[in-house]
Amino acid sequence: MEKARGKRRVTTFQIIAAGFVALILIGTLLLMLPAASRQAGSVPFADCLFTATSAVCVTGLVVQNTATCWTGFGQAVILLLIQVGGMGVVTAAVSIAFLAGKRIGLFQRSVMQESIAAPQVGGIVKLTRFIVLTSLSIEAIGAALMLPVFLPKFGPARGIWYAVFHSVSAFCNAGFDLMGTEIPFSSLTGYAHSVPVNLVLIALITVGGIGFLVWNDIKQHGIHLKRYRLQSRIVLAVSAILVLVPFLWFFFFEMPETPASRRILPSLFQSVTLRTAGFNTVDLDRMSGAGKAVMILWMLVGGSPGSTAGGMKTTTVAMLFLTAWAVFRRKNAVECLGRRISDETARNAIAILTMYFVLFFTAGLLISRIESLPLLTCLFETASAVGTVGLTLGITSELGMISRGILVVLMFLGRVGGLTLIYAAQPVRPQTGSALPLEKITVG
Repeated sequence: MEKARGKRRVTTFQIIAAGFVALILIGTLLLMLPAASRQAGSVPFADCLFTATSAVCVTGLVVQNTATCWTGFGQAVILLLIQVGGMGVVTAAVSIAFLAGKRIGLFQRSVMQESIAAPQVGGIVKLTRFIVLTSLSIEAIGAALMLPVFLPKFGPARGIWYAVFHSVSAFCNAGFDLMGTEIPFSSLTGYAHSVPVNLVLIALITVGGIGFLVWNDIKQHGIHLKRYRLQSRIVLAVSAILVLVPFLWFFFFEMPETPASRRILPSLFQSVTLRTAGFNTVDLDRMSGAGKAVMILWMLVGGSPGSTAGGMKTTTVAMLFLTAWAVFRRKNAVECLGRRISDETARNAIAILTMYFVLFFTAGLLISRIESLPLLTCLFETASAVGTVGLTLGITSELGMISRGILVVLMFLGRVGGLTLIYAAQPVRPQTGSALPLEKITVG
């Protein structure tokens, strides 16, 4: 997992983090070019950095209206950043090296394994090729299915561009849109009842958010769920629950004035996009306080490991509940579907939950204090950033530099992964067999 260069050791975690940083900086510089913006001169560095970070980290929070601020070139830069950030910087880099005919060594394979959360190094190049080809194919199909909606409204050139842009943005769970030409930052509220747009985007978001390893299981085993690896079955089960619960909440409690027949599609779309994608077809400001609290919790969860989404991940939430269930039953080990799960996995899940909650809550308190805004509104924003979701209650573009800087850090951490950054910052320490004396502490 590390490579010796003289006396220095570069770990896979450091390479992954450095890759995202490099891509963000390149994207920032490209967006600062006069050719990237419609306004005179160039967009300020801080706005370009925020936009590039949001795109690479597939979040969707913006301080400039994507449709009116950026030229075709600027939008293309954003789309490329979304594509590379969604599939993974390492995956994109290795794919380019592979196409160039370069040999992929063992160290590069181990970096690829860590990047896509693969269980083993063996077959990693083949899996990466499958991920890239499948991603591009799904995005092409999604764009083709939305053409009948966008072509009549926007014409051939613009209609094709809109279909491609929103297909890639949805599949990569980015939440960027080009619909703000008439009403700034309107997202997809104009398509709340468009069946083709909603269903296609729901499918793209779901497929992109369940994870590359789940794709591989589906490819190999089809509908035979018992043959799937345990992680894939957990991801599918938890993802289904995390869509169903908010759907029922939105349908029964958040749109009482809307006829039931017209509540189904918006409720379903918002429940799917809630954890990962960041599009919205309803006015989020009209949600109740309880509804916003539900959304905050769901945004923190995020997508699944090895997917285009960020956040704590569905498997982390599953591990937390499975660990609690094992404690309630006085079991010595965490078990699920006839398998025993390692103690290390349970410890990692607890550490991730603690880290995400502390960061999101502390950041929300700071922004609320700095900007003199309601705490719930700021917590909504920080949960959206660290979960790389992109939903907002409309305050992003109004925040000051310090608050935007906090969101940039949260977006980066949410996409790269908290543990990855912690491990990247720590020196490699050799493991020893010694242990400190054991002492029991009562909890609960």
